[in-house]
Amino acid sequence: MRIALVGAGSMGTVIGALLSKAGLDVLMVDANREHVEALNASGATVTGHIELNVPVRAVTPDAWEGQADMVIYLVKTTYDETALPQVLEHMGPDSFLITLQNGVPEEKVASVVGRERTLGGAIGWGAAWLRPGASELTSEPEKMTFDIGELDGSITARLQRTKEILDHCGEATITTNLVGVRWTKLLANVSMSGLGAAIDSTYGGILDDDKATAAALCIILETLLTARALGIRMEPMQGVDPAVMLEVARQGLETAMNVVRMVWGPHRDQVPSMLQDLRKGLPCEVESLNGYLSARSAEAGVPTPVNDRVADIIRAVQDKRMPLSFSNLDSIEVPDLSFYLDR
Repeated sequence: MRIALVGAGSMGTVIGALLSKAGLDVLMVDANREHVEALNASGATVTGHIELNVPVRAVTPDAWEGQADMVIYLVKTTYDETALPQVLEHMGPDSFLITLQNGVPEEKVASVVGRERTLGGAIGWGAAWLRPGASELTSEPEKMTFDIGELDGSITARLQRTKEILDHCGEATITTNLVGVRWTKLLANVSMSGLGAAIDSTYGGILDDDKATAAALCIILETLLTARALGIRMEPMQGVDPAVMLEVARQGLETAMNVVRMVWGPHRDQVPSMLQDLRKGLPCEVESLNGYLSARSAEAGVPTPVNDRVADIIRAVQDKRMPLSFSNLDSIEVPDLSFYLDR
């Protein structure tokens, strides 16, 4: 099977390295020419919780030739308008694509490449781009999970094959409730990653600060209440059912904060992807993540004040109207838990 990994950034570099190490036919496609040149010259280097260097093949989109049987799509959602038409040019009638992007991107991707060709999935671990040709794995290896599924919830041969492929990079689990998986990952994206981007912090920096942990907890509750109002049944991820957080929160703030610290402790070193972009002065995925939750919560009539404020801070940092600083936490008002639990 000819696999094209499109969007070989922080996570893509790790996935490409592990799939290539397993002997699979993988072509890494990325718009960063310097990164592509480094991958071809020196291989894909992964540091952090694992250490390896693997020879790989990489091209820029303009140099990509031939068709792929399978596309692993990891492009930032901010570049979909350019990248998806390029991908379509290299898909044959029997090709398929799995999007592992952040947010809930399946419908947008399917609108270009076709619903019949589209699978989706959520990544349960993190990585940080270090330099051309190198990424850091910021999660513990045993937490390297994927939850993958067909848009219609069916179990297909291509989905089983995708699991076999991604199992080389951790543990892939097949789901029949992809939208539920997506909303569980969205919960992580908007709470820990969104907040981290707003206050220039790793996950560990959030967990070590009481107000930041409480703010993350509020966004978790806001996501859960929005999903419930929309009729979405969120799925467990890495053995944790997010819905229990509503019951845990009824036991008190300290208990709930301790659970947040327990769940995200193995990912302390994770640098949010939006924060990585903000540090480079690049557009980030705020409208696909925190902005998406704000829009859906407004549709559902659920107030999400902490998430909305985090989204506004990220936009302000991106537009150079606010500094990128942990002190941005001071501008976030954290409601009492009763604000959520009385609903």
